[in-house]
Amino acid sequence: MVAPATARLLAAYAIGLADDLLVSTLLATRAPVVLCPAMHTEMWEQPAVQSNLATLRGRGVHVVGPDAGYLAGGDTGPGRLAEPGEIVTACASVLALRGGGDLAGLRVLVTAGGGTREPLDAVRFLGNRSSGKQGHAVAAEAAARGADVTLITTADLESPVRVQRIDVDTAAEMEQVLAERSDGADVVVMAAAVADFRPREAAPTKLRKADGVPEVVLEPTPDLLAALAARRPPGQTLVGFAAEHGDPRPGAVEKLRRKGVDLVVGNDVSAPEAGFGHDTNTVVIVGSDGMQLNVGPVDKRVVARAVLDAVVDHRSRR
Repeated sequence: MVAPATARLLAAYAIGLADDLLVSTLLATRAPVVLCPAMHTEMWEQPAVQSNLATLRGRGVHVVGPDAGYLAGGDTGPGRLAEPGEIVTACASVLALRGGGDLAGLRVLVTAGGGTREPLDAVRFLGNRSSGKQGHAVAAEAAARGADVTLITTADLESPVRVQRIDVDTAAEMEQVLAERSDGADVVVMAAAVADFRPREAAPTKLRKADGVPEVVLEPTPDLLAALAARRPPGQTLVGFAAEHGDPRPGAVEKLRRKGVDLVVGNDVSAPEAGFGHDTNTVVIVGSDGMQLNVGPVDKRVVARAVLDAVVDHRSRR
């Protein structure tokens, strides 16, 4: 565990620059690694720092924090070292997985993506602002906990380690892969932001401004989550996600009831430092047994850990 993990440490570790004892040790160890970033907000928000962090996460490194609060220079913002209790809890969780993991032997199927891309013409598509980071974090966490993980994704993100990846673009493509793969899964986590609508017909060539404003007729996409719930095999645990504007709890509870799933993770995508595009998230997890749990704002890997904790708890009480 490295606390604090500076911007320089993240860069050196990401590119394998063994120019001091600390980075040399990190590169040589086969033990799990927990990094606790801490730096000024301007440094934390630099694309180069975030790229290095994404690379390390993709290689299975665990990241805790940073929090938002008072910084060393007297200013405030994201970049404050996570609280000791949060760091200790994360390390204990990682160490607990060394015995094989509480998902060992389970087949976990995860959907993720920056929204499906529904073709409008030969070059354009309808999409949304989802980055796919939360679904990729769930896949990485499930693999770290011993599961056999398949990730169906539309996102242009690095693949988590020990995860089978299947790339798709549209809701129809995701539906086809789910039809082929879902029956064999013990757990299905539907974190992808699947489009609700798509153009009824996509133009075979590029639509040109000179031809005037096109008339676009939309049709609903298949309800993938409801279809999974209707045909799921006995013993399968099904988790849905609900992106809401404002308090996500009512929408998550309603989706849980309407879709007939075991758990729903609701998040407010309009909240600062949460939801689409961010590395942090704030969610409420609701269960068919009446369970409700607030998580965040925390790193999306920590959210993934909470979601899978809820899955394990749900399966143990069936």
